[in-house]
Amino acid sequence: MSPHQSPARGRRPGWSLALLALGHLIISLDFTIIFVALPDIAADVGFTPHTLPWVVTAYAVLYGGFLLFGGRLSDLMGRRRMFVLGMTLYGVASLLGGLATVPAVLLAARALQGLAGAVLFPAVLALVNTAFAEGRERNRALTVWAMAGAGGLTAGALAGGVLTQTLGWQAVFYVNVPLAVAGAAAAFALLPPDGPVTRGSVDVPGALTGTAGITMLIFAVAHGSEAGWARTEVIASAVAAVVLLATFLLVQARGRTPLMPLRLFRNRALSGAIMVILVFGLTMQAVPYFLTLYFQDVLGLNALETGLAFLGPTLSITAGNFLSERLNHRFGTRRTLLAGIVVNAVGAALLAPGMQADGSVLTVLAGVVVIGLGMGITYEAMWIAAGTGVPAGEQGLASGVASTALQVGTAAGLAVLVAVANAGIEGLSGQALRAASAEGMRVAVHVLGAVMLTAVLAALRLPGARAGSRPAPDPETASVP
Repeated sequence: MSPHQSPARGRRPGWSLALLALGHLIISLDFTIIFVALPDIAADVGFTPHTLPWVVTAYAVLYGGFLLFGGRLSDLMGRRRMFVLGMTLYGVASLLGGLATVPAVLLAARALQGLAGAVLFPAVLALVNTAFAEGRERNRALTVWAMAGAGGLTAGALAGGVLTQTLGWQAVFYVNVPLAVAGAAAAFALLPPDGPVTRGSVDVPGALTGTAGITMLIFAVAHGSEAGWARTEVIASAVAAVVLLATFLLVQARGRTPLMPLRLFRNRALSGAIMVILVFGLTMQAVPYFLTLYFQDVLGLNALETGLAFLGPTLSITAGNFLSERLNHRFGTRRTLLAGIVVNAVGAALLAPGMQADGSVLTVLAGVVVIGLGMGITYEAMWIAAGTGVPAGEQGLASGVASTALQVGTAAGLAVLVAVANAGIEGLSGQALRAASAEGMRVAVHVLGAVMLTAVLAALRLPGARAGSRPAPDPETASVP
């Protein structure tokens, strides 16, 4: 069986889906589980206020930079192989992170975790999209997958709080080790073998320029937001990113075996989904970050209390995932996305006023519930759209492209929104700082809600027919115009 063939649908599909959901959960948890542990990590390992953000940035840069390449490798090398490799890298990196006693070792562990995520995510999503028939069957599978991922973004704060408070910050790393070992071992029993590696050359110029360009872009945005946009390394990285990405597109347009065939973007469902995913990253991915800051810096909650406060968004996102599957089946992906986008904007409008210096978890509860529903509806629907009409042999690549858009959007969105939120707090302390921080967060949440509405234009690009109404041909048997 070649790597781009669909896995056998009779191979314990329920257990296979549970394993793929575990992979998505691990990736999502590692984005947010670290947030509430950062103060303890800084005190124990020796990070300064200037270097501490790199605990988050190191993961984001490697993860976002290598997603496209990881997605293509899953198509060429085999998805089970890449799944096992990603799980193994997560286990090694997490063990290294828990043992770290100096900043350099911990940052290396976080970078390796990011690389593991870039290998694992496209393989997981491609396996879901090829193991289940396009339409209602796949949508149901993506509901489970999305619940694991979207819920993990907020559940990570709860897990991080509990683990940090009871076992110490090292536990937020060690928790991944048994999960990764179990996942890698279970893959051999639950996922079909890949068969011989696909013959054909890897687009080395495309891989080098694309990976380097995206990495430089995310580095410039993430580092510039922390260190300042006028720094030499930020400007140099931004210029290098533009040159590398322009070269990458030129190579893809002219190459015989491109890493990312540009004909993929003729698929209206995929191209529309990528634009929605980009806007979602620019906006909604920042919500857990601002909620964490509000709960800890403004309300003064400790790590455990912050984690418990995230039960609200976790439950509402889960409810949104359930609702999304039903809406997709009844109304189609385009209408479901439009509904989710509007609910997100309404949720932001409700959340912002509740973020007061003298507020509480209850003052933001209504906004948290509504915005969580919107995130759950949108998150699942946008990934359904991204896999619709894509040939089985290119599902890994499509997953890599779409997830790259999410990470580029997330990095850029956080940079801009944090700058908006932090405007005017320089030199303040005490109650004045809390009040100014709350005001800045309110403005940032209003901005992200307004920007999210622009995704309506991208959603309208999707075909009007329900997603999954017609399976895509395999590229080996279909003629390419």
